[in-house]
Amino acid sequence: MPFMQDDAARPPAADRCAAVGEDETTAARDICRCFDQYEVRPPHVVRFHAERQDTASSGWRHLLELVEEAASDGREVFRPLAELSPAERRQVITLPPTITKLTEVKHLVLYGSNLVRIPPEIGAMTNLRQFTPYTSSRLHWFPYELTRCRRLGFTSVSTRSLYGNFKIRPPFPRLQPGRATVRNLVLDDPGVWGADVIRSCSICDRPITEAGLHQAWISLQAGTDTLPLLVNACSPDCVAALPTPPEGYVSSAHSGGPDLVQPRADYDDDE
Repeated sequence: MPFMQDDAARPPAADRCAAVGEDETTAARDICRCFDQYEVRPPHVVRFHAERQDTASSGWRHLLELVEEAASDGREVFRPLAELSPAERRQVITLPPTITKLTEVKHLVLYGSNLVRIPPEIGAMTNLRQFTPYTSSRLHWFPYELTRCRRLGFTSVSTRSLYGNFKIRPPFPRLQPGRATVRNLVLDDPGVWGADVIRSCSICDRPITEAGLHQAWISLQAGTDTLPLLVNACSPDCVAALPTPPEGYVSSAHSGGPDLVQPRADYDDDE
């Protein structure tokens, strides 16, 4: 069985409380029903979370302030949810693009978040060593740009919540067909494209407006987990340049959908 950071490897209780506050995680999260996270089920149609971030909410504005503070003081551990009220945490479903400023952060703690996606800008957090979005049960995938965090050595992720995880093998959302040009395409619908906006190629960083768009799923090692990563490529050549996934996962980049053949779930091995 391939190694992944198991759900049993939970952060210490002190870290969990520091991340979100004692006994407040349930009030700060919505329930996710995309797929059963505890039983193997027949493949079915799964779609991206279509919620849009309310940028006028108090939670979002507070988060923007916290990012600026962390960037200004050069802190190495960033626990933004610990500074938000339960109501504010529930309002935050992604992170702002301004996380590009957090170049000194070594540990990003998002324990018990209500997030449904992480923006590609996380790839600019080049000093990141530890990433803890544990018990963020609505977070099913990560941007390919996470692989740009070359120093990332440890991740704590709720694997049951991930598309294609080895325990349950839930399906991936089916991606849109590749386009040779993005002319006349609206790329700011997360329910269609997964992301709030697509600006550049995940692989070569070429502006998408100057090229096409070819999305792909790929499962790769990031830190101590194998994660489902969403690739926004500018060309089929960039998709072809993707690395080979580890054993126990779909063996190449793919488009998802309920008809995708995945390896057998290892549910019986998970006590």
